[in-house]
Amino acid sequence: MIFAANFKTNHTRSSTAAYLKQLAKTIAPKRAEDRVMVFPPATALDRYEGDFTVGAQNAYPVQNGAVTGEIGLEQLEEFDIRTILIGHSERRELLGESQEMVAKKFSFFKEHGFEIIYCIGEPLEVREAGEEAVKAYLFAQFEGIDLSYEKLIVAYEPIWAIGTGRSATTEAIASTHAALRSKVTVPLLYGGSVKPANITEITAIDNVDGVLVGSASLDVESFSEMILK
Repeated sequence: MIFAANFKTNHTRSSTAAYLKQLAKTIAPKRAEDRVMVFPPATALDRYEGDFTVGAQNAYPVQNGAVTGEIGLEQLEEFDIRTILIGHSERRELLGESQEMVAKKFSFFKEHGFEIIYCIGEPLEVREAGEEAVKAYLFAQFEGIDLSYEKLIVAYEPIWAIGTGRSATTEAIASTHAALRSKVTVPLLYGGSVKPANITEITAIDNVDGVLVGSASLDVESFSEMILK
């Protein structure tokens, strides 16, 4: 099972260091086959010791260059960061990242051998239109993406469940993950208001290989509890 924490625009360099130091201690008894991944803000990227992988929430598809406000491969290589989130709905919705741009990022970081957590999800109006509409919407987000890439992980996050406290039903998660499994053989994560109260139920669903956790991962004890359940 994969447990991934996305800090988004939360935590500082010092609080991330304290968090990861504590995390390394608290998850020591975890199952050997489980993986833990943490995606802090760019300002907190560094080399950290522990049984976890640190990744980048975002980067621009360049080695370096004149791209104000972005980080590129050169900045990630400084800390040996080899894992990245691509396609998160907040970047698509809030920052206007097109499928073309998302695919360009994917291709660049694939060429450089990164492990990629590729995020897809649908808004509420699409979910309310029915399962066929959801499948069509999600599959369109695979345009330009090499689904056979050996270092790919797909994270399904219904947009209407992110940070709202409202998680999809187990039936909806099972149905959507089954549809995704018809397209990909890589690990499938679920994200969207995952927390200690529902982690056991969610990870028991067929075709759920892990979770991508947002707000509930900001507290190290909360995230550790999910990993150790």
